Amino acid sequence: MRWDNLGDTPAAPADIALFGTDAVTTRTFDTPEFRGITFHEVRARSILNRVPGASRMPFEWTVNPYRGCTHACVYCFARKTHGYLDLDTGLGFDSQIVVKINAPEVLARQLGSARWSGAHIAMGTNVDCYQRAEGRYGLMPGILTALRDRANPFSILTKGTLILRDLELLTQAARVTEVGISVSVGFTDRELWRTIEPGTPSPQRRLDVVRTLGEHGIDCGVLMAPVVPFLGDRPEQLRDTVRAIAEAGASSVTPLVLHLRPGAREWFMQWLRRHHPGLVGRYERMYGDGAYAPTRYQRRITRQVHELAAEFGIGPAQRGAARRIPAREEPSPGAAPEQLTLL
Repeated sequence: MRWDNLGDTPAAPADIALFGTDAVTTRTFDTPEFRGITFHEVRARSILNRVPGASRMPFEWTVNPYRGCTHACVYCFARKTHGYLDLDTGLGFDSQIVVKINAPEVLARQLGSARWSGAHIAMGTNVDCYQRAEGRYGLMPGILTALRDRANPFSILTKGTLILRDLELLTQAARVTEVGISVSVGFTDRELWRTIEPGTPSPQRRLDVVRTLGEHGIDCGVLMAPVVPFLGDRPEQLRDTVRAIAEAGASSVTPLVLHLRPGAREWFMQWLRRHHPGLVGRYERMYGDGAYAPTRYQRRITRQVHELAAEFGIGPAQRGAARRIPAREEPSPGAAPEQLTLL
């Protein structure tokens, strides 16, 4: 996606600065939570994104009201997408946030189009829609309202506690359509969290979200991601994490080993050299053949997590299955519940 495609005005000539068009308003806020962060407000032409057919994702459509993410996870695969806008994929991804300020209105218009089929929409699959910026811009209530009003099925993956602000809207949407919620918690090690996910709520606060959703009748699965080789994969670490997930009342746990795509790989390796230089060689060998850890390693972690989940009384999610919020109405006799895809 090119920068000019995000705005309502024609593409700017190549010699005009990236933020030199009327389609972009650049803002900074002198408050502690946003200090050092620049917001680039754009008016998007479209908010529904079709997932490429070659993608491994089992959903076809996404909505991403933000580009870049203040969660600043050093491993985030979405870092490469900042390069499409000629923005830095390292610190720039963490601090240069594109905000599609008209996302709710555009989505409502697109959902109302006769050409829209009502397909499932996944959110939080690129950057977190409940990152800190959402506290300032408040785009998600309008997005959820549009989805609710059209009874359009959707799912959300998040590390953000701000999702609890929209609890009532989620419940309302679940009365008319299928809704899936998953929270990402890859580990409970606080020292690892502070360095590798510095802008996120703590793992315990995220598990509190799972617990609160459950207390309100909303099933919530946990994507146990990423499992970080040599830093978060010791048997006792996996046990502590799965136990905490079970105690929070998660309906499922699905492990995902760290993957390092171009853009994220370079930033992660810089972090590794600063914080764990002794592991650099092991990572270069483990990820020497590409973005993913060896299949044998992935299968071992998956088996361990599934065994622990069974021990603690929770099951693995089916591949691609999001957790469904049960609707208030009783299902018809003999009807089997349908599950939606998330990851």
